[in-house]
Amino acid sequence: MIASARVAFVAVVLVAMTLVLWPLQALAMRRGWPLQRKLPHLWHCVACRVAGLRVSVKGTPASGRPLLIAANHQSWSDIMVLGRVMPLSFIAKAEVRDWPAFGLLARLQRTVFVEREARRRTGHQASAIAERLSEGDAMVLFAEGTTSDGNEVLPFRTALFGAAQMALRDSTSGSVLVQPVAVAYTHANGLPLGRYHRPLAAWPGDVTLGPHLLAFLKEGAIDATVAFGEPIRFTETSDRKAMARAAEDSVRKLLAEALAVRP
Repeated sequence: MIASARVAFVAVVLVAMTLVLWPLQALAMRRGWPLQRKLPHLWHCVACRVAGLRVSVKGTPASGRPLLIAANHQSWSDIMVLGRVMPLSFIAKAEVRDWPAFGLLARLQRTVFVEREARRRTGHQASAIAERLSEGDAMVLFAEGTTSDGNEVLPFRTALFGAAQMALRDSTSGSVLVQPVAVAYTHANGLPLGRYHRPLAAWPGDVTLGPHLLAFLKEGAIDATVAFGEPIRFTETSDRKAMARAAEDSVRKLLAEALAVRP
C-alpha cells in the first residue's frame, strides 16, 4: 500500500508540474527566451526529489562552450539524473518523440532526435546538433547508442561525434569541449545495489518499460552518482574516432570508480 501510494504521489506531482510549466516552456521555446533552458532543469530537480532519486556529483561540469557531454546510458532515469545537475539538452533516438508522455517531455526538454541507423542522414543530424552547440546549449550524447545493465560501458559509436567537428565552424575559441560523464546507480534504500541488483535501476532494452518504471518508483530511495571527467579539447587537427575512444576510456574509468565507492 505504501509503495503504491508513493507511485501515485509521484505521478500526481509530475503531471501537475508538467501541466503548469508546459505553456510557459512552449512560449519560451517559441520566443527563444533563456528561460527555455532553466525550466527543464527546474522540472528535473523537483522530479528527482519526489521520485526519491538522490544525486551526488563528483568532478566539475565544464564552464566553456561549445560543450558536448559524452555519457554512458543505463536507464530512462539518466535523463532525470543528468537534468538535475545542470541545464542541458539531450540527443535521443527518433522513436522517443512518439512515446506516450516521455515524447512530450523530451520535446519540452528541446531534445534533438536522430535516426541512428540512417547513415545517409548522419551528416544532417550532426549538423543539427552542431547548431545547438554553437548556440551555447550543453548537449548530452549517449554514445553507446543503447542502454546497458549499469555494470559496464558498451563501445561508443563515433558517428555523431562529428557534431563536434561541425561546431568548430562557429567556435570563437577554435575548439569544442567534449566532456566524459559517467552515471552510476549505487544504492537502494541505503544498501549497495551490487552487480546483480543494479538492473533495479538500469533498464536494458529487452525489459518492458512499464513494470520497470513502477518497480523503480516503489523503491523510494535510489542513490546515483554523476562523475565528470576532464574535458577533451577538440580542434581542427583532432581525430574524431580517437577522441571518441578517449571519451569511452574515461567514462569506463569514471564508472568503475563510482561503483567501487562504499559508504
